[in-house]
Amino acid sequence: MVNLRCYHATMATPRTPAQPLSTEAELSIARAEAAHRHAHLFSERSAHIKQSAVRDVFDISMRPGLVSLAGGNPFLQSLPLEKLGTMAYKLITEQGLTALQYGGGQGTDLIREQICRVMEHEGIMDALPENVVVTTGSQSAQDVACKVFTNPGDVVLCEDPTYVGALNTFESYQVRAEPVRMDGNGLVPEELEARIAQLRAEGASIKFLYTIPSFNNPSGITLAPERRQRIVDICRDAEILILEDNPYGLLKFEGTPYVPLRADNPDDVIYFGSFSKILAPGLRIGWALVPEHLQRRFYLASEAVTLCPPTLNQMLISHYLEGHDWVGQIASYRGLYAERCAAMLAALAEDMPEGVEWTTPEGGFFVWVTLPEGVDTYPLLRPAIEAGVVFIPGAAFSPAGAPSNKLRLAFSAVAADKIREGVRRLAPVLREAIAGR
Repeated sequence: MVNLRCYHATMATPRTPAQPLSTEAELSIARAEAAHRHAHLFSERSAHIKQSAVRDVFDISMRPGLVSLAGGNPFLQSLPLEKLGTMAYKLITEQGLTALQYGGGQGTDLIREQICRVMEHEGIMDALPENVVVTTGSQSAQDVACKVFTNPGDVVLCEDPTYVGALNTFESYQVRAEPVRMDGNGLVPEELEARIAQLRAEGASIKFLYTIPSFNNPSGITLAPERRQRIVDICRDAEILILEDNPYGLLKFEGTPYVPLRADNPDDVIYFGSFSKILAPGLRIGWALVPEHLQRRFYLASEAVTLCPPTLNQMLISHYLEGHDWVGQIASYRGLYAERCAAMLAALAEDMPEGVEWTTPEGGFFVWVTLPEGVDTYPLLRPAIEAGVVFIPGAAFSPAGAPSNKLRLAFSAVAADKIREGVRRLAPVLREAIAGR
């Protein structure tokens, strides 16, 4: 830390703004001066904004030779890239004046109609385009929901573990994320009831339950069909909204997708969808299906943030949905991810030391690994990286932020042989940590 008072007292000739900075020391002093001038300008809310632990590890995972079992990236190599390139070229050359212009704040009419048809494949048969708000990925939809429904100090309920991006959004809006316990069949209804009663007795204002019921990120756990309506009924009786995030719903390895909570509950669930996992995350197009009585405020808040979702990206997705067998594309994804998940489960069974357990997902991108009590997975990152493999520590996915004996492994973007090699590299790191706990 630079002592600005001592610095000014010892300088023979004060530097004027016109004088160039000639040394690294002067640059450091100038930055310290600027930081001092502007420190009081930060909002209280900004202190709660932090970089995702997933993003930190993502940067590390790009190192050559490292097997990354960290990032939940879709496998884009199987996309029809040449066809998409032709579509993009035609869009710009033939409809560029529309595609490159501002668009409607709610999204184009066509893509909202198409999104309703996509949701029919997910099990939602009654969606209306006028209740769909196109967002900048589902991450933006989470942000808008917090903006519309929460005040600082409010409580939101979530699974434990849950998506780290949602936790960061909750923190930035200064709301309390309170976890509800899961078991192998997802959220436990009795635990949800008890948690609501406890928080209400403490005077908490509970606004919504955020849930990823199908192939939860990070655990891969799915909420059992027989529990789904019970969860909605509990929240309805308590006058709590449900935010259902379903980016992986169509990526069930076998059989038909699980019916979303929203399917039979149009007035009590805000449903988030995304093209990030079924097409491409770089397009940054997601959506919220909002109950009619909540739609206008949600839409206006979304428009205030983004003005309009990117027209070119929406039109490209529309051309893709019309001009390509997107359902067949998803079927190929399901087979690919099923094979990679099977490779990871087989490698874990072969290489993991005694006392390690893991989930067996039916879809999605992730396996959740549990080590014996007393092992904190966060300090294991460094030795794992030195061994040539990287993962995400479990603490990143819990609102408690306490040390965790769990970690997330992602199989979606890694070939089967690399998955096996990554698990082989990880095993001795875990074995040593277990032996030394």
